[in-house]
Order: sequence, then structure tokens, then C-alpha cells
Amino acid sequence: MGAVLAAMLTTMFSFMGTEIVTIAAAESKNPGQQISKATNSVIWRIGLFYLVSIFIVVALVPWNDPVLAAVGSYQTVLERMGIPNAKLIVDIVVLVAVTSCLNSALYTASRMLFSLGKRGDAPAVSTRTNGSGTPYWAVILSTAAAFLAVFANYVAPAAVFEFLLASSGAIALLVYLVIAVSQLRMRQKRVIAGEKIAFRMWLFPGLTYAVIVFIVGILTIMLFQEAHRVEILATGLLSLLVVATGLLVARRRKQQKLGAVVLN
Repeated sequence: MGAVLAAMLTTMFSFMGTEIVTIAAAESKNPGQQISKATNSVIWRIGLFYLVSIFIVVALVPWNDPVLAAVGSYQTVLERMGIPNAKLIVDIVVLVAVTSCLNSALYTASRMLFSLGKRGDAPAVSTRTNGSGTPYWAVILSTAAAFLAVFANYVAPAAVFEFLLASSGAIALLVYLVIAVSQLRMRQKRVIAGEKIAFRMWLFPGLTYAVIVFIVGILTIMLFQEAHRVEILATGLLSLLVVATGLLVARRRKQQKLGAVVLN
């Protein structure tokens, strides 16, 4: 079960970010249609690039082949098929994939920073946009943070990568847990308000509750695993810090509004 749990964390780390398609679709001309199209494209791409490719690997190479751990699954398959320059091909694919991931990460980080700035939870400079509506300062700040991560990885490559991989798995679970709980609360409020819901989730709310129970179960198992206990505790402390900061900011805003009302 320890190996299954480790693989699950790596999988969550790999899939984290698929939810950002809704952010990009929201900026399109027809957000409703584009969100549905983008979500469906994510499903078939995961099926093709993950499930089908891994099926081909396990169909051609024994799971306990020592070469898999030493060389890598895709390079091993290409070499067994007699394709020349297998390592170069895999390296190019990985480079393109990482570049694409960085591009989407910068886009998402800049839009989230812009949104936080609009609500007063980030520096006001992050809300500045150019003629085309791009929050350029938010992009610059996000790029600067990315360079800091690159520098840290250069100084201590093994430690930084392992920490990010481990912590991102736990944070991804926490993010999806918050999304599931938010869906329950937001949909309940919309139904009570009498709003018409254009997009309906399959098997709601049972499937949402099942996802919540599954994620809480995984986090609980990680808490009792010595190898993952530190990251769970660190993620928990970070979450408490973020929540406490949010409550303090909200309280300060409320006091400022009350003060403005009294002055008026």
C-alpha cells in the first residue's frame, strides 16, 4: 500500500492544473460552451497520453524489469522497438511538456494574482493591465517567483524537487477537497436563491461526497505514514496560516467599512 500511496501522490501532482482550463475558458467569448469543450478535451487527453501510453508500456515491458527504474519506461519501450535516439526523443518531449506546463502555470498564477489584487488580497500593482487587458505586472511578479524556484533548484536540485513533489501531492489533494466542498456550498446557495443552473454534475451530490470521503481518507493515511507525516503537518500549518490571514483581512475590511459608515 505504501507504493500505491506514493504513486497516487505522483499522479495527483501530475494531474494538478487540469482545473485551470475553466480560467482560460472564462476569458473566451462564449465561456459556457468553451468550458464544456475544454473539460471534455482534458478527459480524452488524459485517456490518450496517460492511460493508453502506460498500457502500451506494460504490454511490451515486464513490470519488474530492472531497466525501467534505471532508464525510464518510455525510453525502454522505444529502445526495445528499435527506434534510434530514444533518449533524445524522450528528452525533447519532456522539455516541450515542461515548457508547456510552465506557460500554463504563469498564466494561472498571474490571473489568480490579478483576482486577489482586485479583492484587495494582493498588491494593487497586480491589477494593472495593458491595452489588450493582460495583467502585465501580475505576469512579471509570477515570472519572478518562477525564477526564484529555478535558482533554488540550481542550488539544491535533489532537495527542492523532492520537497515540491511531496508537498504538491498533499496540496493538490487539499485544493481538490476545497473545490468539492465549495461546490456543495455554492450549489446549495444557488438552488435556495432560485437560480437556474446551466451545468449539472453527474451523480450529484453523491459523487461529490464520495470524492470528499476519498480525499480525507488519503490525507488520514498519509498522516499515519512516517514518510508523509511531515508534509501533511506542514500543509496543515500552511492552511491554518492562510485561513487565519484571510479572517484577519476580512475583519479589518469590516472595521474599515463600519468606520466609513460612521464618518458619513
